[in-house]
Amino acid sequence: MWPAMASSDGLPETARAPSALWPGVSLAGTVVIADQLTKWLALAQLAPYQPVAVAPGLNVTLAFNPGAAFSFLAASGGWQRWLLSGLALAISAYLVYWLAGVSRRDRLQMLGLAGVLGGAIGNLIDRLYLGAVVDFIDVYYGEWHWPAFNLADSAITLGVIAILLSVLRDSRSCRK
Repeated sequence: MWPAMASSDGLPETARAPSALWPGVSLAGTVVIADQLTKWLALAQLAPYQPVAVAPGLNVTLAFNPGAAFSFLAASGGWQRWLLSGLALAISAYLVYWLAGVSRRDRLQMLGLAGVLGGAIGNLIDRLYLGAVVDFIDVYYGEWHWPAFNLADSAITLGVIAILLSVLRDSRSCRK
């Protein structure tokens, strides 16, 4: 459910489960730690832009992305670092607010919000300290390579999917 909307579980506000804020923030913190640890390992063990084969279709390749998803704004001269950092901070603050309004019973939405929050903060840390996001997962088929990504990007993607599924589930239950 979106923040400030009535509960779809049919219970009065006083009967609802406690907020998902602390479990969600804790999970987001776990995502940040795992993301930063994997990036630290990539920085320590990999040479930039030198692929290391892991399995067919999977390399680890240290790359730096000063832009947004798919290197959008990457060649913009540096101002994008601050714009994207500001957006990440604003979105993170809103996600914390949203989490505070979610019931602990809504695990799918809590997981989704926590994934997006943790991923946004993980990439924000890179952007603030390094000026670019560290990417290292390189998935490919033949000569075609998906843009390199990291654990934070994966958490954001899976989080958005979980949020969409939660909203879809809630909209279907409201129609019944």
